[in-house]
Amino acid sequence: MKAHDGMYIDGAWRPAAGTDTIEVVNPVDEQVIGRVPAGTAEDVDAAVRAARAAFPAWAATTPAERAARLAALRDILVARKDEIAETVTAELGSPLPFSQAVHAGVPIAVAGSYAELAATYAFEERVGNSTVYQEPVGVVGAITPWNYPLHQIVAKVAPALAAGCTVVLKPAEDTPLTAQLFAETVAEAGIPAGVFNLVTGLGPVAGQALAEHPDVDLVSFTGSTAVGKRIGATAGAAVKRVALELGGKSANVILPSADLAKAVGVGVANVMSNSGQTCSAWTRMLVHSARYDEAVELAAAAAEKYGDRIGPVVSAKQQARVRSYIDKGVTEGARLVAGGPESPREQGYFVSPTVFADVTPEMTIAQEEIFGPVLSIIRYEDEADALRIANGTVYGLAGAVWAGDEAEAVAFARRLDTGQVDINGGRFNPLAPFGGYKQSGVGRELGSHGLSEYLQTKSLQF
Repeated sequence: MKAHDGMYIDGAWRPAAGTDTIEVVNPVDEQVIGRVPAGTAEDVDAAVRAARAAFPAWAATTPAERAARLAALRDILVARKDEIAETVTAELGSPLPFSQAVHAGVPIAVAGSYAELAATYAFEERVGNSTVYQEPVGVVGAITPWNYPLHQIVAKVAPALAAGCTVVLKPAEDTPLTAQLFAETVAEAGIPAGVFNLVTGLGPVAGQALAEHPDVDLVSFTGSTAVGKRIGATAGAAVKRVALELGGKSANVILPSADLAKAVGVGVANVMSNSGQTCSAWTRMLVHSARYDEAVELAAAAAEKYGDRIGPVVSAKQQARVRSYIDKGVTEGARLVAGGPESPREQGYFVSPTVFADVTPEMTIAQEEIFGPVLSIIRYEDEADALRIANGTVYGLAGAVWAGDEAEAVAFARRLDTGQVDINGGRFNPLAPFGGYKQSGVGRELGSHGLSEYLQTKSLQF
């Protein structure tokens, strides 16, 4: 798609307040593919004022009307799915088949789920002598990351609109073209002017202005824990609601009774998917000592097969970050069994699929979020040891448990300090709540739990 040179505010593309721009770079060939405005606090203020003005009328629409607009949005996403996939591939570097199946396919499913929820959700209920209403929070400031550029937008905007809120979106500066394409689909879907607004820009400028704006009622942010803490502190000082989906360092626990080959194969695929740029990736594989060597051999062989099948990471900065973690793993004594810090190609921001063995729980690569195709395999002696290691980080976003018996896996998963656990390779469910324990965030996305984040409760007593 062709980049817009303005902001989408109050139902129209408008010139930015300033003249600075952001270059959008294709991470495969390092070529500039577009430029978008670098928004300022003035742009954010204009967008928030438009959202505030549109809020009363949108909040007063019936759930059925909002459902119809979301259904139209879903249908347009379906019609433009090829363009969506091509745009994500161009600015994120994701292989086209993955962009088609995941980057385009998942947001379509999520938008559809909220079209249905908007029509069926109980926004009103009778409790004893009271009527309890679920009402929209107000103006939402949504700040999204680059790793799943459309999914992260739809996972915030769709429930906010379903709830009756209006939105100002500040997307990641690495992937703004997908956000602009989404704004086009909003206009096509007939969503009224001011209900959705888009300001492209840098996080410390436009993102901070949005988080601090006094007329934003809720800030929904997905990104690093460090930035999430700052946003939480800012919102707390203003007694403003937040929804924070932050970092992860998820454990893939393979119990002794599990099908080892399947568990390792799916585990490696999970880490290499999206070039490791997934906050819920199972980057720590925990294996019983009796099966450890076999697991290492299987993982190394699986990773080698991904050499030419994964795309680059998003930027030169991210490539340098991931390679520095690989270097640190070697320095701290982990054993490199696949990949390494050397780039597999002369051009592009590629990182070799990398697997470390002999990783101990306290190593940096076992504690910090790398956000690249890097897997650490950790040995455990018994279930108590596995549980201690799995829960032994500041994160608690996602994880996996494998066992020969499902009940055994469920029993272990119930003891994990994490928000979502896949049992024996359980499939993605767009209706299931997603979000973290501990420093992985506050609140939930997806399904009815995601919708409730954008609602506030009022009760009338009779």
